[in-house]
Amino acid sequence: MTQTTGQATATTPIAQVVESLLRDGMPVRFRAYDGSTAGPPDGPGLELRNARGLSYLLTAPGDLGLARAYVRGDLEMLGVPPGDPYDLLVRLMDHTRFRTPGPAELVQVLKTLGTGSLVPPSPPPQEHLSRWRRTMEGVRHSKARDAEVIEHHYDVSNAFYEKVLGPSMAYTCAYYPHAEATLEEAQAAKFDLVARKLALQPGQRLLDVGCGWGGMAIHAAREYGVRVLAVTLSGEQASWGREAVERAGLSDLVEIRHQDYRNVGEKAFDAVSSIGLTEHIGVSRYPAYFGFLLDALRPGGRLLNHCITRPHNRRQETGAFIDRYVFPDGELTGVGRIVTAAQDVGLEVVHVENLRHHYALTLRDWCRNLVENWDACVEEAGLGTARVWGLYMAGSRVGFERNGIELHQVLATRTDERGENGWPLRSEW
Repeated sequence: MTQTTGQATATTPIAQVVESLLRDGMPVRFRAYDGSTAGPPDGPGLELRNARGLSYLLTAPGDLGLARAYVRGDLEMLGVPPGDPYDLLVRLMDHTRFRTPGPAELVQVLKTLGTGSLVPPSPPPQEHLSRWRRTMEGVRHSKARDAEVIEHHYDVSNAFYEKVLGPSMAYTCAYYPHAEATLEEAQAAKFDLVARKLALQPGQRLLDVGCGWGGMAIHAAREYGVRVLAVTLSGEQASWGREAVERAGLSDLVEIRHQDYRNVGEKAFDAVSSIGLTEHIGVSRYPAYFGFLLDALRPGGRLLNHCITRPHNRRQETGAFIDRYVFPDGELTGVGRIVTAAQDVGLEVVHVENLRHHYALTLRDWCRNLVENWDACVEEAGLGTARVWGLYMAGSRVGFERNGIELHQVLATRTDERGENGWPLRSEW
């Protein structure tokens, strides 16, 4: 059948054509807007609702095209709750890449689907600029550009985050002391694990860089009597955190600043916590980052660096979906490279721990919160944004479970000129 309008007709077997383009065939049940179907008949699936969704799939094959169509509402997920497409993504993972058809086959595909299907539609409004376009607008990981991308990710809506993250407002990997622990118990256990690794004592001074909504700062002050300076690039986080500090009656111990950590002028801290900041730093800037934190510590002071890592030590940018919708300019590498960077500036690394299974559980619980509060989250942030977060969190859960990504805590200290670090023979925690 010859197609001249650039759009498939109602009798075109769109599902079969899409299936034929996938390298591994259709891994889930698939229904197209012409009524055609492909893939296994049971289990979770996808419904392609219109020609624009088809163009998204064809012009950005893989995760980005799927995300664009889903966020726009042109692609629906079947058999999974809104906010948690985990069961579907388990089946889709690593099976969304298109193969390159031969010339004759390509001509037939274009006749069937129409040349208009290869014209990229405008991306959803939730999509950030591509990396190369952001580079045209500013130096990567400059203070101005870092502030912009942090705002894109974290200034969505404090009310939205309250629904997804729960009362702790902790947007980092929790630590589950046992399999039945609740999310709140696990987040409190994470903050306490950090505090014990840092050996916090009453009257000490803690610098918390990338402090989020202030969870670590509040825990350290309330439970350990520590004075805390906490900084974040997100104005929304800083505002919410200050109110939380005041409600907790800790204003005399905790100061939360809307500030780049590189602008902190104070020195001689007893401890530094960095929970979820390194992902935004950029691998090339690790020396400056760890050098700054070393200078901020007194001799004998401790640093706890908690961040997402790769299972290898190559520098690797995040994928297109994560980069454009979730963490613009994000870069990940392995814990070996992080340890090397810390050692190269003079820090003594004393302990390394991988918590990737804990992050899979954390993401499971965040998705559960999103499902339970779906209507309120959609009302607060919009359907497209709610879909982005469900897709991101469920997909990340799969990544942690499969060891595609990891979460490492690296504990280090600043030794004095004699090599003393004040550590006991056995770890306190």
